Amino acid sequence: MLAAGCLLSVGSPAGADALTTPEQLIGVTQGFLEFSVEDYLATGHIEGRYEIEVNPLDPRLRLAHCDKDLTATLQSPAQPMGRVTVRVRCEGSSPWTLYVPAQVKLFRDVVTVAHPLKRGTVIDYPDVTLRERDVSSINQGYITAVELVVGQKLLRPVVTDQVLTLTYLEQAAAVRKGDQVIITARSGTLSVKMPGEALSDGGLSEQIRVKNLNSNRVIKARVTSPGQVEAAM
Repeated sequence: MLAAGCLLSVGSPAGADALTTPEQLIGVTQGFLEFSVEDYLATGHIEGRYEIEVNPLDPRLRLAHCDKDLTATLQSPAQPMGRVTVRVRCEGSSPWTLYVPAQVKLFRDVVTVAHPLKRGTVIDYPDVTLRERDVSSINQGYITAVELVVGQKLLRPVVTDQVLTLTYLEQAAAVRKGDQVIITARSGTLSVKMPGEALSDGGLSEQIRVKNLNSNRVIKARVTSPGQVEAAM
């Protein structure tokens, strides 16, 4: 992100009667936002395409020509996404400040619903697909990989083409309390398998309490797949 903004020349002619036109202000705002968005995407390693639309300005606007390069800074929000306001300032002999509204859209491939699904459905690959959407207006945690939602449970019903966000998902239990499981104990390249019993529910990668049926000891193990857990030896 730009800490101090950009210096941009409007290129208007010098002279006592010269004015800064709305078209020049829009050009300054557009150039500043393009630079800011490119920097934001590069810094965050974010893939996607963007569109910038600067709101029209009143054609009757009459601002004096600036004898210094204009400065442009992002007034709000903190990141150049969605509805933004750019502060354009002249710090020359006839100073002025103007706030220019704009819209920045960011299009990314995100997980969407392939067909209607009921609450409680455990998601499988045919249930979801990637589609391009404007994510600048999504503030609930969109998802960019199908693999991240497969095996999770829906907390509420969803419809076709709906963007699937984190607020709709709950980690489904891969192991339930009372299930017979295989415990894999590992130490370096050495591994030993033994029968066990799950003492609590657990989703993938979650740690649960498991009873070793050979020794009757209760240990903590990480769920690696349905019916499979792993513990340190």
